Amino acid sequence: MNKKMKKHKKKLRVGVVGTGYLGKFHAEKYARMDDVDLVGIVDINKSQAEKIAKKYSVKAYANHKDILDKVDAASIVVPTPAHYKVSLDFLKHDVDVLIEKPMTTTLEEADKLIRLAVARGLIIQVGHLERFNPAVIALRDYVKKPMFIESHRLSTYKERATDVSVVLDLMIHDIDIISNFVRSKIKSIHAAGIPVISGHVDIANARLEFENGCVANVTASRISTRDERKIRLFQRDAYISVDFANHEITIVKQSDKDESSIIPGMGINQLCFTKTDALDDELKSFVKAVKKRESPEVTGKVGRDALKIALSIMAQITDTTSRY
Repeated sequence: MNKKMKKHKKKLRVGVVGTGYLGKFHAEKYARMDDVDLVGIVDINKSQAEKIAKKYSVKAYANHKDILDKVDAASIVVPTPAHYKVSLDFLKHDVDVLIEKPMTTTLEEADKLIRLAVARGLIIQVGHLERFNPAVIALRDYVKKPMFIESHRLSTYKERATDVSVVLDLMIHDIDIISNFVRSKIKSIHAAGIPVISGHVDIANARLEFENGCVANVTASRISTRDERKIRLFQRDAYISVDFANHEITIVKQSDKDESSIIPGMGINQLCFTKTDALDDELKSFVKAVKKRESPEVTGKVGRDALKIALSIMAQITDTTSRY
């Protein structure tokens, strides 16, 4: 039997590769887990790795290859262009991986990682954090065959994550959420976007048309004057508005009971959710999947599907801008 098919009964040995903005939080969450042994922090900036490692009394490394035989699982939180190479090395050494989104820079790279993981009985989880947002989880009970979706993900400028376009940095979150609810293939994409501050596209809009007739209008910007994460879904019997940042859902649904409603024949229900630690939930989900040898919440295929749409959007933006 493949050793990776055996369930882990002892503490899971985990390493974190990359100590940028998000990597530091990965280390913090793992260090607090009772069933995890954080054994190493890796960063090509050795002093940065040592700084984080010292906080949790673990060893620091400058090269991820130095911990390949010391861990059962690893969080890959390096810059996106290095996702493939680093993840490949861990998978070749039978180590399960959580790869931050976007999974890779190309579909070919994603496919190679997925094939290797399947062949060796390994787990790939992709870091689509919004899947663990309580509002998104609650939506599963209310969203039924949406036919029009509008989403806005706006952010003030931050230096981190500018190694990729805003489509791969921010919009991909909504692409994943929307695809998960629509569950239909893309028929056509119309997109526009421009770089403003960085060397990559900083603001973008895409109109996604699905084979089942649903249409999604998706906007993402990292040069906004405010932070905003909202999505609106329209379906046969209801209109659903979600404010991710404030964990609020407003549901406007057909009802003959509430005649005082501001919309005749429609009842309005507002749901609020206690703020949770989505990253902690995500990493605990990964640890659980690894220990029980079960499929993670966001598989490599799911990450690959979101990447495919994001890259198609970028290809159209590139093609359009090259004409001017």
